[in-house]
Amino acid sequence: MSGLEMRIPPPVYLLLFGAVMWLLATATPTWSWQHPLSLTLGWGLVAIGVGFDLGGLWRFIKARTTINPHRPHTTSALVVEGLYRFTRNPMYLGMLLLLIGWGLVLGSAVALLLPPLFALWLTRVQIVPEERVLGEKFGAPYREYLKRVRRWI
Repeated sequence: MSGLEMRIPPPVYLLLFGAVMWLLATATPTWSWQHPLSLTLGWGLVAIGVGFDLGGLWRFIKARTTINPHRPHTTSALVVEGLYRFTRNPMYLGMLLLLIGWGLVLGSAVALLLPPLFALWLTRVQIVPEERVLGEKFGAPYREYLKRVRRWI
């Protein structure tokens, strides 16, 4: 598995999982529903997810540190403000919320099976390797941050 660690940008995984969700929703219409509340809640979660992504991105830009998920070793600052006070991975949480919202928009129970798999996959191939690098780079301050703030929520 180490060959896949930090090789593919997380937005590519987001698009891939989103496309598979759409394929599953169209292939299993008997497991689908259509309800205005599902659409409203779904698009709302998509918007919140995008907000988390942009909020996390803004904090990285403000701290003048890299946003490149392939190069966590080039990080120049430990970002712990804003959404990072509540989650260590607001951009990845935003992607997860976006996928959950997408599943609701699709109205598909089968498609909604994929967001938890996305979270598990991203944790394995991106988050854990990033945490390893950041721990080596920032030492005790990063370990304290790990104790204070959860990985997802």
